[in-house]
Order: sequence, then C-alpha cells, then structure tokens
Amino acid sequence: MTANQITGLTDPPSNPTVSVKPVVLPAPYRGEDLPVRVSAPVTGTNLPIVLFAHGFGSHLDGYAPLVDHWASHGFVVIQATHLDSRRFGISADDPRKPHLWRYRVQDMGQILDELDRLEASVPGLAGRVDRSRIVAAGHSFGGQTAGVLVGLRVTDPTTGTAHDMSDRRVMASIQLATAGKGGDELTPFALEMAPWLHGQDFSHITAPGLVVAGDHDELPLSTRGPSWTTDPYTLSPGGKSLLTVYGGQHSLGGIAGYEAAETTDEHPGRVALVRQVTLAYLRHITGIDHTHWETAQAALAGHSHTLGRMESK
Repeated sequence: MTANQITGLTDPPSNPTVSVKPVVLPAPYRGEDLPVRVSAPVTGTNLPIVLFAHGFGSHLDGYAPLVDHWASHGFVVIQATHLDSRRFGISADDPRKPHLWRYRVQDMGQILDELDRLEASVPGLAGRVDRSRIVAAGHSFGGQTAGVLVGLRVTDPTTGTAHDMSDRRVMASIQLATAGKGGDELTPFALEMAPWLHGQDFSHITAPGLVVAGDHDELPLSTRGPSWTTDPYTLSPGGKSLLTVYGGQHSLGGIAGYEAAETTDEHPGRVALVRQVTLAYLRHITGIDHTHWETAQAALAGHSHTLGRMESK
C-alpha cells in the first residue's frame, strides 16, 4: 500500500529544481568554514524556506528523499555540513566536541544572517524567497538543532546552564526521530557520546511543530525504547502534531538517502508517508494550503492504517 492510498492525498504538481553547493560561509566560531547547499524550484515566487539539519555524522548531500521532494514542491531547502560530520573527522579529544550541539545552532543563525549571499548563489533565485516563512527541520541530532531554534532549552554540559537560543526568524519546526528528555533515562553510552542530552527542557517550545517517530526506533541512548523519541511532542506545549510510523526504525524507512548504508528498515512506503505528511505540514504551516494537511490528519487518525497514525494537541 502506498502513502497515497493510505492518506487519500495526491501531491500537487512538482517542478524542476536546481541545487548549488558548496556555498562557503565564514564560521570563525567553529574553526572551520561552513559549507552550505541550496535547493530550490526553478519557478515560483514568495518561496518559503526549510532550514534542514542533518543527523550526526551526515552532510549537506544527505536526505535527498525529503529535500528533493520539498524543493520540487515550492520550498527553498538549505542544508549545511555541521562540524560533527564524518567529512570533518574531528578527533575524540578535540576541545570542540562538547560544544557540537551549540555549533549547529550557530550554523543555522549564520545561514539566516547570510541569506542575501545564499540567494545570490542560485541563478534566478534572488527576489523569489519569502524570508518571513522559515521552518526548521532536522533528523536525529538535527531534530534537536531544529528544536533549539524554536525554544528547546539544552543544558550545556560544560557550564551546567541552559540558555534560550531560539531564533525569532523561525516560525515552526519538523523534528524527525529525535531525542527525548535526559536524566536517569540516558544510558552510559549517551552520557559519553552526547552529554548535551542530559538536560533537555521542552516546555518553552511554543511554536507549532510536527514530530515524526518510529515505533521500532530502539536507540542506544535511552532505556525507554521507541517512546523516547515522542518526548518532543508529549513534553512540549500544544500546537503540535505527532506522526508515528509503524515499523519505523531510526531512518524511518530510508529518509537519510537513497540506498544509505545506515538505513536498517528500508521501506519505500514509510519514506513516501513521511515525505507526503511533511510536505502537507509545510504547506499548511506556511499558509500555502490547508486541505492536504486536514485530509492527512483525518486519514491517519486512530489505529486502523497500515503505515502510521497521527495525533494532534
């Protein structure tokens, strides 16, 4: 069964796209320049922006199943290669490691500060972008990055304090298979590899958001099992929706890339579902069209569907 059959949706017509990479931005705060990729439809005006953060170790060339789909349906998608990427290969004793989560947020702010340069890098894009409609999205570690931009408070492992690092330019978020709360539920592995997970406070995320979680996502970071990745929905204030992907492991069927080695649950139907629901949400939250989102919510309510369910609060 395809995503179209399960949701009753038909995506709007797609458009040709163009991608430019790398656009290199200065980033002295992290000790490495910031390479960025910009993908956009070749036609259209007043195009909203999706600021996408990759998972740990990935890069600006990942997540084509989502990025290509969003761009072909009217969104400018901007991706960076964050410092934790395997392409940088920073050593285990690098003094920047405890700050990787913070550098990611700073990367996103740098991108938003440099939108003039990024727009100019894509032939014909300048003047066609609507900077008042920016959505932060991310997978895994990138989901935390997107969350911080809309109000997630992270306790810095080196200082023990949590500051508001949200960005008022971001109107909403999409968090895919991302981390839940810390505390005693974290494993020793999590405390060693990602100490910034120890204290996460979701109570300040007042912006609208979509959380996507796989009900088979058994991560080595928490003792709670797959329900841990639903915390960004359950522990944050209202105005959120949760898509639970049945059988979905951490790659949610393969959103990280076509034939990506890290995909353990390759399933075109799951990818199609995530792709379609996230597009419907993006079109809804940016005011382009509400019908597809309402149809998806109705079709995925309850527990009777093959690929997943949706709930909102």
